[in-house]
Amino acid sequence: MAIDPFQALQAANRRPVPGSDGGPPKGTLLIAGATGALGHELVRRLAGRHRFDHTLVLAREPIRDGLRGVETVLTPALPIAQWPLVRADTALVLFEPPRLYYDRERALWTPEPAQLPALAGWLRACGVQTLAVVQPHDQGRLPEALKHGLASLDEQAVVALGFERVLLVRSARKPAAVRFANLGDRLAAWMLSIARFMVPASEQPVRASKVAELIDVALRLAPTGVHVAAPELVWRATQGELSAVVEGWVAAPR
Repeated sequence: MAIDPFQALQAANRRPVPGSDGGPPKGTLLIAGATGALGHELVRRLAGRHRFDHTLVLAREPIRDGLRGVETVLTPALPIAQWPLVRADTALVLFEPPRLYYDRERALWTPEPAQLPALAGWLRACGVQTLAVVQPHDQGRLPEALKHGLASLDEQAVVALGFERVLLVRSARKPAAVRFANLGDRLAAWMLSIARFMVPASEQPVRASKVAELIDVALRLAPTGVHVAAPELVWRATQGELSAVVEGWVAAPR
């Protein structure tokens, strides 16, 4: 049975179990795009388990607060650069669209990929020192040379803003469902669908809970610098000792 993602936020009302948070809370977390399965998992792990003292979630419409340690921040109908500043230490940026069958989820604000530089600039002005961005991409489509480094001018602009730590997680996403108007198009699509079996296992999408766990561990272990997780690393982290994989990733020389 599907669970309303806001049920995950209700965990913020519970008392934290000593030692269950992997370490002391670390300031204020701000989440842009707390939607979809990944947003649900990250809120559950980071807000519900009290990884941070306080959690801010960007929203398009008013949402009744009342969850201890979690607060929604309304995004005004203005360019991002003109938004009022809030105080935050760590930020997560997710581009997963809201699921239509979650009414509350649709009230949250989700950025478009083209808004990343402006959003990062606003976050930096808010005092954010650690920025984690999940960059979903179509499986098997990202050139090999771009998997392990900065893949666009937008990402380069983000890094140039002077964050203490930047985590870029490249997670493969499932192909979008496409509807075809006529039989010929459907037949062609069926014949070409064999190509999906040619994508290596390491390029296949992984469960949102595992991506969230990877980000959680990376936020605790990553030293100063820019850290890019290629799709193969995200996949490998789900196959065994996730903490060891993440530790090896963030410790690798840049």
